[in-house]
Amino acid sequence: MVWSEFFSFALVGLLAQLVDGALGMAYGLVSSSILLAMGLPPAVASATVHTAEVMTTGASAASHAWFGNVRWRLFRQLAIPGAIGGILGATVLANVPGEIIRPYVNIYLLILGVMVLLRALGKRLSRHQVHHNGVLGFVAGLLDSIGGGGWGPLATSTLIARGGAVRGTIGSVNAAEFVVTVCVAATLAFHIGIQHWSIVLGLLAGGVIAAPVAAWLVRHLPEKAVMIAVGTLIVLISAGQLLHRWLS
Repeated sequence: MVWSEFFSFALVGLLAQLVDGALGMAYGLVSSSILLAMGLPPAVASATVHTAEVMTTGASAASHAWFGNVRWRLFRQLAIPGAIGGILGATVLANVPGEIIRPYVNIYLLILGVMVLLRALGKRLSRHQVHHNGVLGFVAGLLDSIGGGGWGPLATSTLIARGGAVRGTIGSVNAAEFVVTVCVAATLAFHIGIQHWSIVLGLLAGGVIAAPVAAWLVRHLPEKAVMIAVGTLIVLISAGQLLHRWLS
């Protein structure tokens, strides 16, 4: 193992999990973006990140459960279809390039990010709740496995944008992500194996350290502040990736 590589990715994992646990998103997006920039194929990057996330999402799920942030009915509605979508997406990723679908996902996320920001700023949006959480979980799991990340941005931002309570939504989405991550990691390991263990262990170490802190933050931060942070994060990530694709 190269220790400098391990500690570098431990820092990446710590920062990514701190954001993910507090806002319900971005661990996979941050980590996968770095791995793809290093030249790893999308399937290998997704497998590496999801393997590390087995422990980090487990720690995050346990932390949110401990602090009472999980709505268990919502957890079940997301986790089971999400696992099915994740397995299907991982199987596709192992055989077909996943880059084709990314622009459409980024456009969707950009729209949702704007909706969250408008709601945080007091603009009245539709009060209609998301009644088909299973469909949402399936699509989020499918795209998360293909893109190497995206479960949180899709699930969390959709539920919050349509009126879901911030604390319960973030806690439930994080808990369900553990189930999805285990299924995706196992599927990719079956198809292509696991490589780059120094990166996996670095991401894992940093993420586990950050998980309890992130769960504490989401319990105590003001809801409006969290919503503004969520919306801003989604807009910056999605707009940045669309701009990068357009310029390249």
